[in-house]
Amino acid sequence: MPDLSYPQTSTISGRGRNISFAIFLLIIAIGAVYVAAHIASDLQPVKLGSALPYLLLGVALLIALGFEFVNGFHDTANAVATVIYTNSLEPHLAVVWSGAWNFLGVLVSTGAVAFGILQLLPVELILQVGSGAGFAMVFALLIAAIIWNLGTWFFGLPSSSSHTLVGSIIGVGLMNQIIHGPSGTSGVDWAQAAGVGKALLFSPIVGFVLSALLLIVLKALVRVPKLYSEPTKNTPPPFWIRALLILTCTGVSFAHGSNDGQKGMGLIMLILIGTVPTAYALNKAVTPAQTETFIAVTQHVSTVFEKYTNGAPPSQDPRADVESYVRTRQLTPETMPALKQLTETIGEQVHRSGSMAAVPQSVVDNVRNNMYVTSEAIRLIEKSNAVAFSPDDKKAIDNYKSQVDHATKFIPTWVKVAVAIALGLGTMVGWKRIVVTVGEKIGKQHLTYGQGASAEMVAMATIGMADAWGLPVSTTHVLASGVAGTMAANGSGLQWSTVRSLVLAWVLTLPASIMLSGALYWVFRQLF
Repeated sequence: MPDLSYPQTSTISGRGRNISFAIFLLIIAIGAVYVAAHIASDLQPVKLGSALPYLLLGVALLIALGFEFVNGFHDTANAVATVIYTNSLEPHLAVVWSGAWNFLGVLVSTGAVAFGILQLLPVELILQVGSGAGFAMVFALLIAAIIWNLGTWFFGLPSSSSHTLVGSIIGVGLMNQIIHGPSGTSGVDWAQAAGVGKALLFSPIVGFVLSALLLIVLKALVRVPKLYSEPTKNTPPPFWIRALLILTCTGVSFAHGSNDGQKGMGLIMLILIGTVPTAYALNKAVTPAQTETFIAVTQHVSTVFEKYTNGAPPSQDPRADVESYVRTRQLTPETMPALKQLTETIGEQVHRSGSMAAVPQSVVDNVRNNMYVTSEAIRLIEKSNAVAFSPDDKKAIDNYKSQVDHATKFIPTWVKVAVAIALGLGTMVGWKRIVVTVGEKIGKQHLTYGQGASAEMVAMATIGMADAWGLPVSTTHVLASGVAGTMAANGSGLQWSTVRSLVLAWVLTLPASIMLSGALYWVFRQLF
């Protein structure tokens, strides 16, 4: 059995470890200064009537980054489990290495997963994120996710941060609907929830099956007995095996950062838009030239929508009619005229300002909400085929939607850096409980080199593909199920007590986080 205390082997290795640790901390410090400088620069032109928004901003950001920190030491332990357990890397060096690649994964992420998860939220909470209900939503779902993650980590259970956050969002949506009763307010976007749920449900099955198959293929093609033996205490594996395990650890860490890190990014953008909309409601990186293109595209798509109004009279309240469609998914005679009018309003608002960055503080939140509702309406109409657009018209509409999303669904680089710092630092603590579970408590025999490599290669590929498709998956579920799959394929047997605990945590995570976030949302609604 490997010794996870990993005694000092030499002064040279100790110095190398310390140098690596110091370099990583230096990168973190530089990143923190970068984040602080950009926040100060963004907020400098903002004129707020009191210090309360700044206080709420600071508290909410700390909670959001706290979620990512917990995510780091809870989920990323899975990425380093195999290299630590097999003595391929010394534990402290492993977590620094994994933290660095998580950091890079966050920085290059696209944001598709972040905004895909946020579409689970009720539309009126997105539109009124700066209200008391919006603050209650953000605080409830973040605190609920942190509490459940800490509880499962304490008992050494590889529970999923993705699963927890999705449950927390659903809990807020359900409680929001219960509070408003039969008023027609929206709750959870169940169609979007079904897509997210399928990704979370099937990814462990994919991990189990593919890891088992990969191990079988590996044993057939690579007949090296050492690869399929359990690690020797305090003895690193042969160089090529060690290199393979470090490579798979690197891939899982990078993929985890690019996928899981996006959840915190989306939540931070909600916080920023709610507390300081003047600075963050619209993407100020949109250039004047791009703004001119946006106005031209808006004018063109307005004529496209005109074709599908069927001669219906103009809407008396375009924004309300489009919002009604987004909530109910029921296309009425007023929907297309209202969508055309709202598109024209957006174009006029931006045209009067000259650029996205110059939209006045008094209307910036309204412009952003008009854009958000329009984009959601287009997405839902196309998804349900409620209107039979011609191919050319659909192309024009999609181009317009991408322009709108570029203006509203953006993530500043400093937000990525802040999340990367929190995730990277979290990776450096709390790994030991999960490592022991993955290495010794899933199968009746200890994890072998080949099993660890197979499970991590599948986890790396699965998370990477999910990230490309904008779907959230659980690093924990994919890797733990992958280890179980290799144990089954190897005939090692499974420790059913641990499997039952893992399954129980997987089953309980959703209802527990739903109830916890729903209760917190109700409490915070009273406070705010």
